[in-house]
Amino acid sequence: METITTPQGRTLALRRQAGRGPAVLFLGGFASDMTGTKAAWLHDWAAGQGRAFCRFDYSAHGASPGRWEDGTIGAWAEDAGAVLDLLPRPAILVGSSMGGWIALLLARARPGDVAGLVTIAAAPDFTEDHYWDAATPDQRRALEERGRLEIPSEYGAPLVITRALVEDGRRHLVLRSPLHLPMPVRMLQGTADRDVPSATALRLLDHATGPDIRLTLVKDADHRFSTPRCLRLIGAAVEEVS
Repeated sequence: METITTPQGRTLALRRQAGRGPAVLFLGGFASDMTGTKAAWLHDWAAGQGRAFCRFDYSAHGASPGRWEDGTIGAWAEDAGAVLDLLPRPAILVGSSMGGWIALLLARARPGDVAGLVTIAAAPDFTEDHYWDAATPDQRRALEERGRLEIPSEYGAPLVITRALVEDGRRHLVLRSPLHLPMPVRMLQGTADRDVPSATALRLLDHATGPDIRLTLVKDADHRFSTPRCLRLIGAAVEEVS
């Protein structure tokens, strides 16, 4: 494992391996880290293919230091951009859940640096659609008055959602403004996903423009998208956009 300092002064932990291109960069989800099943499987898959590969932790995630309450979509997109700058470009982005949103932001801002894009249960605009629009009046009041809200999570400790996260998210929405993706795009989505519904994937497919965008719906796959069959689909999608 190595660390880098971003232009904004944040320290990020990452693991990368050399190999043929285009390099593959994995972007993890909200409150996840680079030791997760999909990141580790892709590392091994890329090694077996002789592919260049990189995975990392956003600030305040996993092995990267930082205060969780300081985290925002914009800051984590900056983190991802700093890691992308380390790799030969154009690279392939593989974004899971929140990482799918961040991958879309990078692809929109830096299309020349992105050779292909794979999203896994992408969660674009989730701070607005999932945490603000779906919040109860009491939850909105807690965000506005106390600046934070704790949401139960089936993956572990409650998630802390901050007012800063929601407000910053509004500056980085991708489903409310044009989203042109000139690179090949493969979107993967499970129909049994309780965190990001299939409707979100269909909305993204309908909204984005580009010459080669495809969505694969996998019956009964959940948000983890980490069964052997799902993992093989991720590898196949990376090969398709390479």
